[in-house]
Amino acid sequence: MPADNDRKVILVTRKTRLEDLIAKYLTPAQARFYVEHLGADFSDYQREHDVYLAQQRRTVQTLEQWGRYQIIERSFLPNFIFGPTDIVIALGQDGLVANTMKYLDGHPLIGLNPDAGRYDGILLPFEPGDLPALLREVAAGRRGFKAVTMAKATLANGQVLHAVNDIFIGTRSHTSAVYQIAAGEQKETQSSSGLIVSTGLGSTAWFKSIVTGSLAIAAALGSANGDPPAYAPQPWDCNELRFAVREPFPSRTSQVNLVYGRLARSERLSVRSLMPENGVIFSDGIEADRLDFNSGTEVQISVAEREGRLVV
Repeated sequence: MPADNDRKVILVTRKTRLEDLIAKYLTPAQARFYVEHLGADFSDYQREHDVYLAQQRRTVQTLEQWGRYQIIERSFLPNFIFGPTDIVIALGQDGLVANTMKYLDGHPLIGLNPDAGRYDGILLPFEPGDLPALLREVAAGRRGFKAVTMAKATLANGQVLHAVNDIFIGTRSHTSAVYQIAAGEQKETQSSSGLIVSTGLGSTAWFKSIVTGSLAIAAALGSANGDPPAYAPQPWDCNELRFAVREPFPSRTSQVNLVYGRLARSERLSVRSLMPENGVIFSDGIEADRLDFNSGTEVQISVAEREGRLVV
């Protein structure tokens, strides 16, 4: 184990909206023309960009004083190898924290909010100004963390994909996904818009929108008072997953009985693709880092052995 100040720090950054526009339109002037031609406020893109770069410089100054550090952009995460004693920092929105955490295995992760006036920062409890003292405490083991349960998708060929929020299984387009799903003693063929498997942290995100929308529709169609049941998210460290099928379609060949459920740590959700092409599995909204899910492919979804550790 290295001395506290010898531990390497990995800073994960993201591109701003302005940088994405410049990558597409080649120059800032052309990006401005595109945005303003559509009647939007380009100055907001510029302000966001300037604030983020300023906070990134402030963060790097702290890391230069610390010692060993490395900066990587979010798109390189799938191929980056973290050292076992690395301390990891995510400078960006909540999504960057989730995107980073799923590639970690027990590493302490510090979420820094670069613009508290713009981002709510549920996963960003700190700002760059907190970093000098924070790094010393984390390296010395004097800082607490919140455990975050992860989900895991495993293919028969050994490919594995982890998730901090949720795993999506479906198609790359708006066409229906066709597959066989099995949980416990239940098994059926379904045609749907895909399914979501959510962790406790994810139960406050995409999964929440799916379930609350379904409850509201059901209440409007059949409830006596029209009020949907209350939705209760899970704790971040909950030892189970939940799954929900999006827009299941009943027909002669597809059923709609197994559309919601829970998976304890010892349980598995099995899904086999019946789609000749365009089937995908991705996690936490990052479709670029995906598993192909075409005819015959079977995936097992379970609670992951690893867990996230968000410094608090």
